[in-house]
Amino acid sequence: MTNKSEKNNEIFKPPVSESFNCQQIELFQKFLCNNEEQREKLSNAMPLWDCLPRYSMSRQAANKMRKAGTLPSLLNIPCKYLGQDFVVQIQPARIFDDNETVVEYYPSANEELIEDALRKIATLQDQGFFEEKSPRSGVSFTIYQLREELKQRGHTRSHKEIVLSLQILARSIIEIKTDNKKNKAFGVSSYFRQLSAVSKSDLAEDPDAKWYVEFHPLITQAISTIDYRQYNYAQMMSHSTQLARWLHKYLAIKFTFAEIGREFEIRFSTVKRDSGLLEAYGRNRDAMDALKRVFQELMDNGILVSFNENRILGSQGKIEDVVYTIFPTMKFSIEVKASNKRCANTKNSLQNNAKK
Repeated sequence: MTNKSEKNNEIFKPPVSESFNCQQIELFQKFLCNNEEQREKLSNAMPLWDCLPRYSMSRQAANKMRKAGTLPSLLNIPCKYLGQDFVVQIQPARIFDDNETVVEYYPSANEELIEDALRKIATLQDQGFFEEKSPRSGVSFTIYQLREELKQRGHTRSHKEIVLSLQILARSIIEIKTDNKKNKAFGVSSYFRQLSAVSKSDLAEDPDAKWYVEFHPLITQAISTIDYRQYNYAQMMSHSTQLARWLHKYLAIKFTFAEIGREFEIRFSTVKRDSGLLEAYGRNRDAMDALKRVFQELMDNGILVSFNENRILGSQGKIEDVVYTIFPTMKFSIEVKASNKRCANTKNSLQNNAKK
């Protein structure tokens, strides 16, 4: 007779031990900082993946639309990255609730927090893994560890809430297509390619069950090619809104030349299109006010010194767009310079090892 543990092993083969200490994962876990206290605050931002509108449907909006019978079967969201047009298509997860009724869930802010926390845990020794042959990357963890990480960052979640979010991430499908007439391409995958757990008892009750997540292929590709940037994860997680967290990562990725006196421009229309987080506002004026509050929060949290706004008016005096000019703090500038140096050091290390 096959026991539960043997069945789990038949379904999922855990990463081999070498994948937890290979060169790519060691570089992913090595930050440029002065001490362990600074290191504890750092994680990695993924340039393309973190700039896509992956979590734009809020749980509250989805519940309201579900009750009204208007929840879309797919989300189709146009966006842009480095001048390239993309279309992100998201298919919701279908999960049985406590009444054995199938409920559809789109990945939301809850799931984004789970992903960010797991990526942070993957930067810890013996927890993140990378296999070049597969290729695959991911993290080994316990629900207790994930709960403690979220709690430490001000986002307490129950065991049940975390398991639901993990299921949503494993069952939601995201298709990323280039919208280019000359060269079209696409990739389809669940947010987490694999979600598995091994327990000596009931997974629903065992806080020490060993869970494994395989990250999205874009994250695996980023780890393979060293295409990621260190940033202040602890500060990002402390922001009060999902949009502030998104914009913090966006600036960590894009504002690579940040220093005192240098400016960065971003349009309201860009944030609205690429975050997908301002569509819920009925009027652009309300969305603009919300974005202005986010910039103020980034000032209050020591990321920006100041920001200016230049309204672009239409023929009848209607605001068509707003150009925001932002100025970084010394602290943010120092963090960006450290990230730039770490990127250069990491790539040099990889090249030198390849020559040996």
